[in-house]
Amino acid sequence: MLKAERHQIILNEVRIHNRVLLVDIANLLKVSVDTIRRDVTELHKEKKLKKVHGGAISLGFNNYSIKKDEIYSLEKKSKIAEKGITLFKNGQVILLSGGTTNMELARMLPPNLKITCFTPSLPVANQLLTKTNIDIIFIGGLISKDSKITIGGGAISMLSDIKVDLCFLGTNSIDVHNGLTEFDWEIVQLKKAMIRSAKQVVAPVISEKLNTSQRYKICDMEDVDILITELHPGDGELKDFNNKGIVIL
Repeated sequence: MLKAERHQIILNEVRIHNRVLLVDIANLLKVSVDTIRRDVTELHKEKKLKKVHGGAISLGFNNYSIKKDEIYSLEKKSKIAEKGITLFKNGQVILLSGGTTNMELARMLPPNLKITCFTPSLPVANQLLTKTNIDIIFIGGLISKDSKITIGGGAISMLSDIKVDLCFLGTNSIDVHNGLTEFDWEIVQLKKAMIRSAKQVVAPVISEKLNTSQRYKICDMEDVDILITELHPGDGELKDFNNKGIVIL
């Protein structure tokens, strides 16, 4: 495989999943980890992604001042956000995880909406600051410098003291059999706590994440109440999810 082809596949994986591990990409492309490390270093120097310890993240994943043309599949994520907004009602208490889809949801929330919103994500909180009628409560704790999201015991302890109406839980991968998965163990623990703190769990994901899996499990599909994609609810790609009895928007 040519280097240019490897670079394109690496960029595609990073854009879809926001974060990737070198070893996973090496296994996917059937090359050495050292080869992928060199590829990622080159792409980092070209400012096409950000190299982090053991992997890479998309430029939009942890960027406060992200430009719209830097968000992968923005049109799809905007459509998901539009669907998600229909679930909001004045007076609700909402929990938003991190990720570019939830950032778009936060950006698009109507200015007259009056809710309380908890979030462990600095970029999401930053988007919410422009909404004068939304009370923002930041879930504190140790901040991951890669994802700009709080992790660890402090954040999990705070989540154990709340019960929100809706949790919009972003995820790296989603599969009808394996459920929601991530490759970051600390973030998995945070998201498990977010699920426990919610009356209903909403999974907003672009269709390219469907039928993909990572190494650490967040929850089974049965723990998700509502799935939102950019697809029509009756689309064939969603057939297996429909069979699980999940509400699909």
